[in-house]
Amino acid sequence: MDWQRFLEFLALAEQLKCRARHCTNSQGDPESVAEHSWRAALMAQLLAPEFPGLDMDRVIRMCLVHDLGEAVTGDIPTFRKTKADEEIEDQAVAGILSRLPEKTRRDFAALFDEMAQLETPESRLFKILDKVEAVIQHNESPLSTWEELEFDLQRRYGVQEAAWFPQTKELREAVLRQTEEKIAKGV
Repeated sequence: MDWQRFLEFLALAEQLKCRARHCTNSQGDPESVAEHSWRAALMAQLLAPEFPGLDMDRVIRMCLVHDLGEAVTGDIPTFRKTKADEEIEDQAVAGILSRLPEKTRRDFAALFDEMAQLETPESRLFKILDKVEAVIQHNESPLSTWEELEFDLQRRYGVQEAAWFPQTKELREAVLRQTEEKIAKGV
């Protein structure tokens, strides 16, 4: 192991702790990209019994690394992200991965390719968790932090993807009920 390169990679990854996302936490403080990735991975771990045929370790790895590019670019909310932004983020990922040993770089690149293709059950579950975690976080953040367009976005974001599995469809429906209750209470 080249410990210097290892430490350089970790220093880059540490930036995910410093990059604020659009959403806030339940206390109204900015959520970091790392916090989002951590909870998506936790969701995958908790859902493992619901998906006995899936490689949940792979899903967890996807959750942990999917936003690595944001260590360089920062978070751009999905409703503002352009194709150009996505290309810049892809370049950032390639630059970050270039610092890794060859085998690790290939493994991470394969994960990113799998996530982009959305052809495996694991990549599809990851994509659902990524989206649903964001909706859950918005439900936990103060309503005063929501932009006007988020009232509709909270109701539809990730619904199509969640329909890929009966379990995640039920989860998304439960989250929607939570959204509706929050909006009705006005908090």
